[in-house]
Amino acid sequence: MAGRWIEEWDPEDETFWRTKGERIARRNLVFSVLSEHIGFSVWSLWSVMVLFMGPEYGVDPAGKFFLIGTATLVGAVIRVPYTFAVARFGGRNWTIFSALLLLLPTGAAYLVMEPGTSYTTFLAVAALTGVGGGNFASSMTNINAFFPLRKKGWALGLNAGGGNIGVPVIQLIALLIIGTAGAAHPRLVLGIYMPLIVVAALCAALWMDNLAPVKNDTGAAIDAAKEGHTWIMAFLYIGTFGSFIGYSFAFGLVLQTQFGRTPLQAASLTFIGPLLGSLIRPVGGLLADRFGGARITLWNFVAMAAATGVVVAASVQESLAVFLVGFIALFVLTGLGNGSTYKMIPGIFQNKALAQGMTGETAAAYGRRLSGASMGLIGAVGAIGGLAINLAFRQSFQTAGTGTAAFVSFLVFYALCSGVTWAVYLRRPVVVPVRTAQTEAAADTGAEPVYARV
Repeated sequence: MAGRWIEEWDPEDETFWRTKGERIARRNLVFSVLSEHIGFSVWSLWSVMVLFMGPEYGVDPAGKFFLIGTATLVGAVIRVPYTFAVARFGGRNWTIFSALLLLLPTGAAYLVMEPGTSYTTFLAVAALTGVGGGNFASSMTNINAFFPLRKKGWALGLNAGGGNIGVPVIQLIALLIIGTAGAAHPRLVLGIYMPLIVVAALCAALWMDNLAPVKNDTGAAIDAAKEGHTWIMAFLYIGTFGSFIGYSFAFGLVLQTQFGRTPLQAASLTFIGPLLGSLIRPVGGLLADRFGGARITLWNFVAMAAATGVVVAASVQESLAVFLVGFIALFVLTGLGNGSTYKMIPGIFQNKALAQGMTGETAAAYGRRLSGASMGLIGAVGAIGGLAINLAFRQSFQTAGTGTAAFVSFLVFYALCSGVTWAVYLRRPVVVPVRTAQTEAAADTGAEPVYARV
């Protein structure tokens, strides 16, 4: 439990936030993003390793999709314990440890990445990369505690977006290596990342903090698991983040399998969608802060269904240009939706506190307690959506030799997500109070609080 600890933390107090809290929170956000960024790169490692695996490796497309799916599954499941690790060990301490842990999957991949290695060995090493997926949950839980409710959409969007960029960055590095050294040198990717992992751990040790007031609350985890909104938001997060990570991992392999692209040609296109989807995620959080997360999420799912329709048409017509336009639009929309759905979570639980008669700091504390506990569950279930996408592609290519059937199933799912968002969060709008010094003063005089939509 050694390390730098902050004993008192109240970001909802505007004086504290302005004079001290904001500077500390922003510094922790910067280095949280760095560590999560490297974690995402490692988690998506096999989305680029499969591009190096030519015929001499003896692994067919279905086997490659399963390697990617294995990494996705482990990364999703491990998010639950990572969520509680922050309160147990401290955000700074856990960031150091979880960053250094990334040396295990990268080092193992460095040792086995060559023709003649058994498929079982590849599968085991792919599973190890799942620890990179866990970094997201601990990072989001940590940053959620640092920022006030009115800033969470921006902060969580920036934190997650900066992490998500780890996916296109490793794909760009793979493109550079394939284009210069050739597809026979996958170890160069690993040789670049191992020193970066050490740098991320050192930065966390030097410039991050632990928050002593953040404690594990088993009761909060149980309450969050019993709360229907946790599972509704997990379902919606499958549609946003599950789509992002699933498409990011599978994009290059789909281009190779369905459109006959070479590893270099696939790598030259693969990074574009994840990059745009990552960069726009903070915008989704900002839009949700201004217009309401549910409203942005609803129209985002409608647009995702429309973009998927374009992809289906392009797949049937075998038009690579139209396919790329539709698929990249999907990536952008998953990024927007990631930001808007995560913004909804704190507001939903604070609204629940108000409905139970709580006010002021009591309601804010209740909202932080349940939203922090629920984020790990929501993130884990959402990431499993990435596994579902890769399994759907695997089955579609096995049975029909094309991904069309998989895309049709995704379109139906996005339509269902639209319906759920409208029915639960917009048919009867959910609102939460905006807590500022002015509204606190108004509350003291018995005036009505100012409200903002979830």
